[in-house]
Amino acid sequence: MKTYSENSTKAPEPLFGKAYKGPYSHIDGNDQNTLTDTPSIEELLQRNADLWRGCDMAGQGVHGRSTGYPQLDEILPGRGWPQNGLLEIISPQWGMGELQLLIPLMRSVIEQGQWILWISPPHLLYAPALVQAGINTDQVLVVNLETACKDALWSMEKALQTKNCGLVLAWQTWLPGKVLRRLQLAAESGSTLGVLFKHRDSKYSPSRIRLQLKGSSSDINNFNEAEVTVVKARGNFRPLTTRLQLYQHHS
Repeated sequence: MKTYSENSTKAPEPLFGKAYKGPYSHIDGNDQNTLTDTPSIEELLQRNADLWRGCDMAGQGVHGRSTGYPQLDEILPGRGWPQNGLLEIISPQWGMGELQLLIPLMRSVIEQGQWILWISPPHLLYAPALVQAGINTDQVLVVNLETACKDALWSMEKALQTKNCGLVLAWQTWLPGKVLRRLQLAAESGSTLGVLFKHRDSKYSPSRIRLQLKGSSSDINNFNEAEVTVVKARGNFRPLTTRLQLYQHHS
């Protein structure tokens, strides 16, 4: 399945034209039974995705969103995509499976009734492939490739801060660390996940996760199988690699 159309040269057109209350604040001296309803320390720890624990590397910590690829879940802290923040996918060229890697996530976002924003995709989107993958294109927005970088970044930041937007996909290779940190904060405040597609790695990036995608070494044009390396992840102290069959059926 191809999510980019073949021989596309035109830029894409739009597809659709508390304050915290402590766990003990309700308890008085005569109501000891309510203590049993308060969260345990373990539950509080599990809720904090920014807290790294050694068990995450031993397969015990689960607080991420499943990628749809069990092998990839196994090497990601939290056993899946982060709930919010920035994620970087680095690949030597576009169209080698980087979008296929995110199909299960996109479908999940659509099923939750949220929007997906595409920022400056390099090729015209192939809508029939998205529909075939279970992605309602009525919930997809596109910022054209010709849009000025300043305006594209403004759109991305606002979308990341919006609760109704569940996922932002952006092709913005040359972004300084200051801009990336601002986008990271926007994603955290909006509980939104932003994905940056890049050709080159930047080891000082503040993104939560950086993945490197490589095609089959035996056939550079065969993208059915890909090697995915977790270059960096919060809670991960060493690179981890797995091989995935990208074009498979996701239940």
